[in-house]
Amino acid sequence: MKKNLITAVLMTVATTILLGIIYPLVVTGLAQLIFPKQANGQLIQKDGKNIGSSIIAQGFSSAGYFHPRPSFAGNGYDPTSTNGSQLGPTNQKLIDRVKGDVANAQAENPNTPVPIDLVTGSGSGLDPHITPATAEFQLPRVAKERGTTVEHLRPLVQKHTEGRQFGFLGEARVNVLELNLELDERFPTKKQASIR
Repeated sequence: MKKNLITAVLMTVATTILLGIIYPLVVTGLAQLIFPKQANGQLIQKDGKNIGSSIIAQGFSSAGYFHPRPSFAGNGYDPTSTNGSQLGPTNQKLIDRVKGDVANAQAENPNTPVPIDLVTGSGSGLDPHITPATAEFQLPRVAKERGTTVEHLRPLVQKHTEGRQFGFLGEARVNVLELNLELDERFPTKKQASIR
């Protein structure tokens, strides 16, 4: 009995050291060495300050910016509280909100179909991407606010459009934060509240 107890204690100590300390340190070290940007959250810096991450959505409400998908994470775009709305497709509250968002979008861009991801949130509430169709839908509003034309902004959207991963996984997508950062650089406005 005493021998079994000593063996059990030694195995617990050995596996704790090996799997609880050594393995995490090796994996973290390799990640920092091989993929430092990804291991540190793919942070985006401006003027030496972290202003966001390319893998976590931020809210943009100004008309001069491209808007991300709606977020229900915490009070909206809260990276410490990832969550969808938790409302089912037949929930009247969800139906009313989507109808209101569609009406607002149609008022902004009449006679144009509203892309679904402009009025529905993602499962995490922090999806940093929109579809190219959603970016295209927002072009007239952003161009007007920036004092430019849709034709001048369209190449910017195309530049920030990522194709399917490995050519077959997922769908084409546009990173909203990266697009808005370049928008500030190339088409600044006098009244813009720049991303900080």
